[in-house]
Amino acid sequence: MAERKLFAGHAVRRLRRQAGLTQSAMAETLAISPSYLNLIEKNQRPLSAALLVRLAESYDFDPRALAASEPGGGEVALRRRLADPIFADLEIDRNEIAEWLAGAPGGAEAFARAYDRMGAGGDSAAPPSDPISEVRRETERWRGHYADLDAQAEALADELRLGAGDLYGAIAERLRVKHQLTIRIIPVDVMPDLLRRLDLHARQLQLSETLDPASRTFAVAFQLAQIEARAEIEALARGAGFADRAAERLFRRHLASYFAAAVMMPYARFLRACEATGYDIELLQRRFGAGFEQVAHRLTTLQRVGARGLPFFLVRIDRAGNTSKRFSGASGAPLAETDARCPLWRVHHAFDRPGELVVELVELEDGTRWLTVSRTVHPQGRRYGAVPAEFAVGLGVAAGLAGSLVVARGVDLAGEATPIGLGCRACFRATCPQRSLPPNGRALVLDDRQRGLSAFTFGGD
Repeated sequence: MAERKLFAGHAVRRLRRQAGLTQSAMAETLAISPSYLNLIEKNQRPLSAALLVRLAESYDFDPRALAASEPGGGEVALRRRLADPIFADLEIDRNEIAEWLAGAPGGAEAFARAYDRMGAGGDSAAPPSDPISEVRRETERWRGHYADLDAQAEALADELRLGAGDLYGAIAERLRVKHQLTIRIIPVDVMPDLLRRLDLHARQLQLSETLDPASRTFAVAFQLAQIEARAEIEALARGAGFADRAAERLFRRHLASYFAAAVMMPYARFLRACEATGYDIELLQRRFGAGFEQVAHRLTTLQRVGARGLPFFLVRIDRAGNTSKRFSGASGAPLAETDARCPLWRVHHAFDRPGELVVELVELEDGTRWLTVSRTVHPQGRRYGAVPAEFAVGLGVAAGLAGSLVVARGVDLAGEATPIGLGCRACFRATCPQRSLPPNGRALVLDDRQRGLSAFTFGGD
């Protein structure tokens, strides 16, 4: 896949101003003309690799910060927010958004923060501080991929693999020998409400006997991440600049989980296996000793420069449609951004076919098409007679990129697709028989003499 051009004028301008330099002074240091630097700052020219290196050498900063600090998460994230029906009458196009980012990055960032704080759709009742939204915004900045953590986890996985073929055993031994922590499997009657507990007094990592092998491996890898990747996790958490302590702690947990998954599914080996098997999730589960949801989430993170995987998105919902996980990665998929769901998307049908893969080609109102795969998952710690919790995980990729997937065999990716929306309030398909509400901003049209497919007939703009 071709590498995305890096337009980071806002970040270069901020760096220059922090250094107290004029465009002429910075241009001289970088051995370019002031007019060329001016074009870069206006996002009319991308940063070349050579210029990026000179910036890093001259001003001592991490080049990845340029891509990770786009105002509001960048153009794609701003387009998602502006797709809200409350902005429908403004008809803002892509060029306007790009010009906004180039000319007023601070204003774009302010809009994004205000929109996120108010909640999608202008819900003023949303809490003033939402740790989950803040963490999602930060993961969106990084497009779900943390290069340093991945590299460290991959090196650690290779080291562990040399010592033993059993990853769980190798991590347990490392925790025991290097960190004086032993693993103890605790009966569910002794630890009924916990899956994992670190007892520093006894120097034990206590795991519930209800955890399956993949979850036990993940639990010990998570503990190893908290110890051996602490400095990297700390740096990323501090760099996020969260005002909310809960958001910072949640982000640390996300990063430790990321590291654990990267140890179980090391980047290079996992990507090779994905490409060799056609991203066969069930085969990848067996090959890497992981669960379905673990593999699905890992697929959203494969964005290493020079070795990118397909840009997947992921959502996890319950039967009521509540979203408990969503990762858009580098996909730019609006299906991972909205809290509303379309009942025609068969991620909901997965509940009727527990454990089976549900494959569907869907098309949104803007004409974008996605191949999606859904399956039910169950949380760990289930006991007979307990609440039978169940979720559906939906994984998707742009249809134009899905030709190599094993689940795409027999699917005409250019053929008929299920027309879906982003929830009834944001959908303007007039003839949808599944409609539950009229779209925002449209008046109901009531006619007692006739009845259409939908109970809610609405007018135009």
